[in-house]
Amino acid sequence: MARLRKAIAYRRLERPYTRISKYREKSFIRGRPHLKIVKFNMGNPNKEFPVKLFLKSDKSLQIRQEAIESARQSANKFLEEKVGKMNYFFRVRMFPHHVLRENPLASGAGADRLSTGMQKAFGKPIGIAAQVKKGKILFEIQVDEKNVELARTALKKAIHKLPVSGIIEIKGKSKAS
Repeated sequence: MARLRKAIAYRRLERPYTRISKYREKSFIRGRPHLKIVKFNMGNPNKEFPVKLFLKSDKSLQIRQEAIESARQSANKFLEEKVGKMNYFFRVRMFPHHVLRENPLASGAGADRLSTGMQKAFGKPIGIAAQVKKGKILFEIQVDEKNVELARTALKKAIHKLPVSGIIEIKGKSKAS
């Protein structure tokens, strides 16, 4: 399996993934890669928790689905081990809609017969990403007041997996109020 390119190659916001042309062969993306994010809601969705923590983006950018899944796994595993499966609710609040494309250019002997150059440079789908604006909520965790610091640590673990630095915001009842 081919390695992923570095995230910097796809971090910049692009225009939406569709292409409209009067010629059918130049229109649309023919398929979409499968979603690699396994779950969007984890923990105990039935219980109402008093404190909510949000991880917000401080930049506008694209985040690939592999990074979202990695951040989800690290935060969820930490919460399961430290807090317990039924003592939190964790939600991924972004969804990868944007199809990433690549125009593979051949190099080496005989490349001129294989490559079209920039003639038909729309590219083939290689992955999907979430387009995130500044201030958008990426992850949400709901916990009891005694587990706020553990949830904060889980969000810090998740942010290390993402190509953006974020802001952790806490809403709800706290011991100070």
